[in-house]
Amino acid sequence: MSTYVDGSPVRERRTARYVVFSIALLLGIGLLAARLAYLQIALGADYAVLSTGNRTVAQAIPSSRGLIYDRAGRVLVTNIPTYAVKIRPADLPFSLRDAVVSRLAALVGLDPATINETIDANPGSRFDLVRVARDVPLDVARVISEARLDLPGVEVEVEARREYAYGPLLAQILGYTGPVGPDQLPDLRADGYLPDDLLGKAGLEAVYETDLRGVYGSQVVERDATGRRLQVLQTTKEATAGNSLTLTIDAHEQDLAEQALRWGMDEAGLKRGVVIVMNPQTGEILSLVSLPTYDDNDFARGISNADYAALLADPDKPLINHAVNAHYPPGSTYKLVAGLGALADDKISASTKILTQPYLTLGTTRFYDWNRRGWGRCDMNCGFGHSSDTYFFQLAGMLGIDRLAYWARELGFGEQTGIDLPGEARGTVPSNQWKLDTLGEPIYPGETYQAGIGQGYDVVTPIQLINAYATLANGGKLYRPQLVRDVVAPDGTVVRTFEPDLIREVDIPAKDLETMRRAARNVVLIRHTYNLVDLPIVVAGKSGTAEFGNRDRQGRLPFHSWFVAFVPKDPAKTASDPTGMKAVARTDSDLIVLAFAYDSRTKGNAATEIVKYYLQLHYGIEKDYRNFDLLERGNFYQSN
Repeated sequence: MSTYVDGSPVRERRTARYVVFSIALLLGIGLLAARLAYLQIALGADYAVLSTGNRTVAQAIPSSRGLIYDRAGRVLVTNIPTYAVKIRPADLPFSLRDAVVSRLAALVGLDPATINETIDANPGSRFDLVRVARDVPLDVARVISEARLDLPGVEVEVEARREYAYGPLLAQILGYTGPVGPDQLPDLRADGYLPDDLLGKAGLEAVYETDLRGVYGSQVVERDATGRRLQVLQTTKEATAGNSLTLTIDAHEQDLAEQALRWGMDEAGLKRGVVIVMNPQTGEILSLVSLPTYDDNDFARGISNADYAALLADPDKPLINHAVNAHYPPGSTYKLVAGLGALADDKISASTKILTQPYLTLGTTRFYDWNRRGWGRCDMNCGFGHSSDTYFFQLAGMLGIDRLAYWARELGFGEQTGIDLPGEARGTVPSNQWKLDTLGEPIYPGETYQAGIGQGYDVVTPIQLINAYATLANGGKLYRPQLVRDVVAPDGTVVRTFEPDLIREVDIPAKDLETMRRAARNVVLIRHTYNLVDLPIVVAGKSGTAEFGNRDRQGRLPFHSWFVAFVPKDPAKTASDPTGMKAVARTDSDLIVLAFAYDSRTKGNAATEIVKYYLQLHYGIEKDYRNFDLLERGNFYQSN
């Protein structure tokens, strides 16, 4: 028997090692067995629940978005079923992402970079679905569905897409829906929104999002290992469809208004324009056209980055509603403010005559009348009818800038009208305090003169201007302009009816309002608006040209054109009222029209011709009274 150096037998040492190893092995096996028993018996129920959770998912049931109708019951917006392609990032292995995205891009006709950007911009977690393509053709949807094993994480879902029946005609009013943005999701999660949800982004779709959206339901679904839905295990909450909207808008009148505006813009080479038609007795908007515009169906189908960038880069801003979201100098249409203010403050009466000269002088500065001659001694009918600048310079001087500002605000300028569209501009009404706050100095007398004729610091929105003239036409009631008449539940029950919303009755005597209505009729009678007086209907109103921008080589400024017209309830001319003065003296007008022609620079007032054409179309006047030569392009500025 061999021994170690210390003299101990080799066999005895080996036996001891085997014994120690066997004991350690038995202890290890025992511990593993005990752990397995613990996991199987003690925690078995818990892991069974977790296992079930891995193959069952709580899923939202989208509600059906409410429809939108015009006042005559025409369907303007509906929902149609379409296929959407979505990706769940957690189910897409990173090593396969490039290959999957490339193949998917080829199938849906997108740039792989666009899909990657969409995935990376996902506002939710990696387990949330990310919509990468909308409105996918059926054959493409089938190919993608059948290639699930080759396209891990990719799913095809049926979802509703908004269909805008009239496309660009009503886009500025209706707006569009779009995906929830990353900055919006944190605030919207509490209201049940999901990362791949769509919501109103512009127009009425945005303002009435809560009504239109409805309430999502929820269900528990079973999925297999690839994520494919196998069955619905339980519906825990039924979805509630959204409410529908009935508008004040008449799609037929909208079409007529756009037809008139497009004609004027094409004839005069204009880049932007607005037409608004309103009922001054209620504040209901019958039509509201802002050009250029866009097609809201492009957004509903999923507008490309390139197309969206082109809309943003367009210098004429088609995504902006120029009737509501932008403001401009009002020119002589603003003379309504100085006229009513001077009458209401008893600075003048209806018969007071004021000498209108070729110009007024303040210090060394001359303030010219637009015709450079003046009109002699003028009362309100004469001053407003001829739009005499020196007449209204003097009225503004009598009032002072702060009283002028008071009457402007009384008529709704300098504040939002409250129309149910997003992003309404406030405009600017200058006063001493406003200039001190803004520029650190008081208003100068010459600036008061300019404010009296709607130049200088004054800027208004088209919706403010028509609302002020609606207040004149109806006898002094300033209403909130409205686009929605009723909110209707899915079962047809009217949830909410919008009654005329009176903001205030202006603090102006009825006799003074009548004086200005008669003066507005005189604008037409003396042919300041050319042959508008020849129409077989009674029309009253006010034109305006407003300078802006930089002077040309001849020292002339470009200008915008305005015209606002109101028509009595019974507009036909009668033998008993040959001038139409009795008709406009009443306060029963139920139609008022405004046109705005941006940077017109035409021989005549382009906005007047646009309104005239609309009135011909609206009243079915067969004879054509349009003056095509007045829309000759070029700077023929003669003011108002």
